[in-house]
Amino acid sequence: MELKDSIRQVKKSSYVLAALPEEIRNGALEAVGRALQAHENEILAANGQDLEEAEKSKLPGPLLSRLRYDRKKNKGCIDGINDLIDMQDPLFRKTLQRELDTGLVLTKETCPIGVIGVIFESRPDALVQIASLCIKSGNGIILKGGSEAKHTNRILFDTIYQAAVEAGLPEGFAQLIEDRAGIDELLKCHGDVDLLIPRGSNSFVRYIMDNTNIPVMGHADGICHVYVDGAAMMGKAIPIIIDSKTQYPAACNAAETLLVHSAIAEVLIPALADAAGARIELRGDERSVNLIGCGPATDEDYHTEYLDNILSIRVVDSIDEAIDHINQYGSHHTDCIITEDADSAAKFMALVDSAGVYQNCSTRFADGYRYGFGAEVGISTGKLHARGPVGLDGLVTYKYKLVGDGHIVADYASGASQFRFRDLI
Repeated sequence: MELKDSIRQVKKSSYVLAALPEEIRNGALEAVGRALQAHENEILAANGQDLEEAEKSKLPGPLLSRLRYDRKKNKGCIDGINDLIDMQDPLFRKTLQRELDTGLVLTKETCPIGVIGVIFESRPDALVQIASLCIKSGNGIILKGGSEAKHTNRILFDTIYQAAVEAGLPEGFAQLIEDRAGIDELLKCHGDVDLLIPRGSNSFVRYIMDNTNIPVMGHADGICHVYVDGAAMMGKAIPIIIDSKTQYPAACNAAETLLVHSAIAEVLIPALADAAGARIELRGDERSVNLIGCGPATDEDYHTEYLDNILSIRVVDSIDEAIDHINQYGSHHTDCIITEDADSAAKFMALVDSAGVYQNCSTRFADGYRYGFGAEVGISTGKLHARGPVGLDGLVTYKYKLVGDGHIVADYASGASQFRFRDLI
């Protein structure tokens, strides 16, 4: 079967999937969790093959770490599935019920988006998370993982698909794309795919956005900032900065730029350099260089998502200067202020135009699992439909259901009938 026919089958199956009750979808998730446990040794063996091939091809260390799927990650995936099962059903929720006139009732109800295509990086555990979220939210799934994880992705997909279908999900509800040429074919399927979520390099995400008519949700950059205000506590600031940068530097929510108020710069920047040691390469503006003798930061540095233990520094003379810098250079992902001044924090959170704005905590908290969403399909820096970590609520839309009893608009246009709006919930 050609790929476009397989995708059309996913679309057809999505109509059935959208109407399935919660107990069937949860039952499918339970079956998937059991299957992942039962097939763990086979999954780990497939991952071992991927790792061996990746090492031979000299895949960079951070990508090798993402590629590894061990017993701990399998347990984490199963635990995440169990958390999803316990979460409230995102479907069939009535968010509005209004009587327009006697016997004419309008209801606004949540429903699945339809078919979601997710193109993701080398992490095989992302496949499990994405598939589980889509099953819970009643969406058909098109999955395209990195070729470096092809063996792991294949066995994970087969395990999930078989378990879910046997538990009552419609055949063809999911499709795995295994060759890169399939991406271009997917991008043409605007009639059968309702949403694309790309997860990968900046250039790749931009390629997806520029080459399809399918709506795309995601982010192309993760240029996150930490701003240390003049009213910050040093004991909080240093650990937050280091965690934001080093806890997982290859993540999109890792800090790339540090902004420091001039009132605290002479104390904080040298203290940070001492605490970071050789772990972080610091690049600074002229005032930072004068304080610690680090390498100079160029304007390009402030535009750069390093995905490495590199941090650019700039000294600012006001919170307004920090906010302007973030809104100009940032990617609207996640930005943090470290301060004990409630007014400064409120101003920062109101004026910084990002999906996540934090006070006194690491930018690394920008994650669906850490938000209690039951993992995420991705992070969106857009403002339409979903923003920030996208969990279950970001995978549903809504429809209006209107029930009448022979009502016609002509009666209201002529004045024979009148609307009598009354909210029922």
